[in-house]
Amino acid sequence: MARITVEDCMERVSNRFLLVQMAIKRVKQFREGYEPLVPSKNKEIVTALREIAAAKVVPEDELSAAAAENRAE
Repeated sequence: MARITVEDCMERVSNRFLLVQMAIKRVKQFREGYEPLVPSKNKEIVTALREIAAAKVVPEDELSAAAAENRAE
């Protein structure tokens, strides 16, 4: 399986600190019972980074912007 790097994730997230927050939040969700959005047999943190790199998980501000755009239509 291909290696995941921070650079792969930085193509999707503009800020390293935001990337860390997103990954931590996703790991906590896994521990609460959420299912991974990408197939992975790796540790939770690697799975979270894979999801971010695959654009399966996006920053909350992007979700807020999309929701506001939908309401405006």
